[in-house]
Amino acid sequence: MPAERIPASLPVAAARRRRLRADQARQLADLLRHQILSGGFPRGVLPLEDVIAADYRASRNTVRQALDLLRVEQLVERKAGVGTVVVCEKYPHRLDRLQGLAETLHEHGRVTNEVRTVGPVSAPGPVAHRLGLPDHTDVLCIERLRRLDGLPLSLDLSYLPMDVGGDLLGCDLENTDVFRLLETLTGGPLGHAEITLEAVNADAHSAAVLEAPRGSAVLMLERLTHLPDGRPVDLEFIRFRGDRITMSGVLRRHSV
Repeated sequence: MPAERIPASLPVAAARRRRLRADQARQLADLLRHQILSGGFPRGVLPLEDVIAADYRASRNTVRQALDLLRVEQLVERKAGVGTVVVCEKYPHRLDRLQGLAETLHEHGRVTNEVRTVGPVSAPGPVAHRLGLPDHTDVLCIERLRRLDGLPLSLDLSYLPMDVGGDLLGCDLENTDVFRLLETLTGGPLGHAEITLEAVNADAHSAAVLEAPRGSAVLMLERLTHLPDGRPVDLEFIRFRGDRITMSGVLRRHSV
């Protein structure tokens, strides 16, 4: 007796349903993530699955898949007798203000710095170029592990011209933002900065220092800060733990 033929459209339709459900779960996870990060669950406990399903007009399966995505991100976990609870706090870092980390996070705790490297180095060509210096000019190199209330948050590598940065050698780099120190040394406020933000995989060194899994994604912020007269004075490469920081800002569209 010949085997019953299965219409070719059935596997395709099933795959489409799975893909649609996965898309819906991802979209719901995005909405719940925003609620978590913006303090939408002040007690730290998410609503029951059937409540989330009703609020977002989603199926229970979609809700479960969305919560699974957030568990993989280590934002939430399931606790017996309690429900789904928030277990990881992300701290907001503004991108529309030129501030040091301690200034940015002053409402969330105390920022301290472990100075891992500080001293003059011969500037690599790209660094010298960005700072407007001749190749191999000595610059001040500072690497600091930055913690918020003892929690590793970022690894900062900074290059500064010696005529500006040299005086930082006698300053309190463990408890003070470089921006604040530069403004004290130069006698006025900083001007502007150019930034680039991207995700990169943590190398072995960065992962170990930040106490993050090797190969996990970190947020890399490259920032070149200028004095009011336009002179570049601080080139930074900052690796943030992506599970502990969220970048935000206000962008305004002006008519052309």
